[in-house]
Amino acid sequence: MKRFKRNPENDPGNRSDPDGQTSVEETERKCGVNPMRMMGGLVVLLMAISVVFSASVVLRDPPSDNALESLLPKAIEAEEQKGLGSERFSKLAGVHQDKLLGGLLSARFSEGTCLSRYQSVAFRKKMPHKPSSYLISRLRRYEILHEKCGPHAESYNKTLEQLKFGRQPESSDCSYVVWISFSGLGNRILTLASAFLYALLTNRVLLVDPGVDMVDLFCEPFPEVSWFLPLDFPLKGQFNSFNQNSPSCYGRMLKDNVSANLHGLKPPSHVYLHLVHDYDDQDKLFFCDENQDFLQKIPWLIMKTDDYFIPSLFLMPSFEQELKNLFPNKETVFHFLGQYLFHPTNSVWGLITRYYQAYLAKANEKIGIQIRIFDSGSGPFQYVLDQILACAVKENLLPEISRQDSITSPSGTKSKAVLVTSLTSWYSQQMRSMYWEHPSTTGELVGIYQPSHEEYQQTEKQIHNRKALAEMFLLSFTDVLITSSWSTFGYVAQGLGGLKPWILYKPENQSAPDPPCGRAMSMEPCFHSPPFYDCKVRRGVDTGALVPHVRHCEDMSWGLKLVNVTDEM
Repeated sequence: MKRFKRNPENDPGNRSDPDGQTSVEETERKCGVNPMRMMGGLVVLLMAISVVFSASVVLRDPPSDNALESLLPKAIEAEEQKGLGSERFSKLAGVHQDKLLGGLLSARFSEGTCLSRYQSVAFRKKMPHKPSSYLISRLRRYEILHEKCGPHAESYNKTLEQLKFGRQPESSDCSYVVWISFSGLGNRILTLASAFLYALLTNRVLLVDPGVDMVDLFCEPFPEVSWFLPLDFPLKGQFNSFNQNSPSCYGRMLKDNVSANLHGLKPPSHVYLHLVHDYDDQDKLFFCDENQDFLQKIPWLIMKTDDYFIPSLFLMPSFEQELKNLFPNKETVFHFLGQYLFHPTNSVWGLITRYYQAYLAKANEKIGIQIRIFDSGSGPFQYVLDQILACAVKENLLPEISRQDSITSPSGTKSKAVLVTSLTSWYSQQMRSMYWEHPSTTGELVGIYQPSHEEYQQTEKQIHNRKALAEMFLLSFTDVLITSSWSTFGYVAQGLGGLKPWILYKPENQSAPDPPCGRAMSMEPCFHSPPFYDCKVRRGVDTGALVPHVRHCEDMSWGLKLVNVTDEM
């Protein structure tokens, strides 16, 4: 926590007073004592005592919440001078009260090291959802575990020795999930949240492969000890080659021991979990409780995935009660995990705040439109633009345009800022021209803005991923959101912002579908490649029909997503 120092005001006794100079000198001559100087000395003495007392209090104990609240305006002013302030800080009391997100975030960080951690809340409208007290307590317990077992801790070094030399696992208080950096940024964010929840459920410590850019993009989410895997981790050189044929792959181990009892074998020091979209039936047995019993004995689980697999965790009986306690509202899982884990570094936060202040902050309403095209062929496509506009107008998100120029927008007219994210600039250019050349039928002013247009996805390029992360957060700061089917980029934005978007249905035969879009049933992401297997009866089953809170996705009929059933009862 920052400590604020107060500077004493200039001593008014030091200011010259030409009008009183003669009388003071005369008094000095007559009495030998100067009352004015005595009074000034007394004031200085009292001020010195006050400063010393205040300094001792501040240095002894951190300021109380009330004290911080009184100092907050000066802190905000300082941030504004750095270029990071905006109208978002106008509600000072609300910012201070909510900066820990109802207790979700730890207060143990220095704010300057990661400005986004405590400032993000001020960009989003107040959410009705609050984290459960149980989730908060489990996160604090996890932070203690991570500090005890994290990189270079005594327990970490001991367990690492077993891994280096392939020894049989010994009893230890620490076991790990190692997440391999894999796939595009949207996928990585979703899978990292999935891996963390799995670690929370199994009392493991999550360690993150830094990849090429994770350190550049994200602040540390846990106090005191890093979540990044040390560069000298003995298996790091094998991460790119791990696949379903690797001897340590759990799915292959199940195949090779089909006639034997794998669970009767001595557990190895590590197991590779292949949870990528191309995984087979044996790999998918990860989601069966009986296999979790075996994996619980393994100190090191190395996980590679490109899917948000959390919905399938909610179908496992052994995790059912714990998940119910953690998330009474099922559709807030990624919303809370995302806000807890993902805080852009100061360099990325600068991209976000500068753009927000320049183009979005003053608008009465902010609308996000996220465009991702999966159709083959050389776009852009007119039918996609037609679909976007049809959705926005039909749902009263954007006004229609008038072909008559007689409509004017008087002073004080409401304005709408439309944030468009797309690899191409063509869609935003067409919309910008449309609302520039023609007035809206409502008289509203519509501004169209697009931060970047990279033309094609550049997964391994650092500046590309910085911009992508910035745009995800900017979309999450909008009031309403339109997203593209199947896009993990859109899933991240809606989850972070707590938004139920209008989803653009996937076009078929290169024509805009009718209806063009539909409202999402929840703000949760979609699990694109779920297993369809009932572990109890050992046969295929529709896993989207087993429990009320796990259903098929709106944008992918075979996918699974979490919904909050009570909202619809």
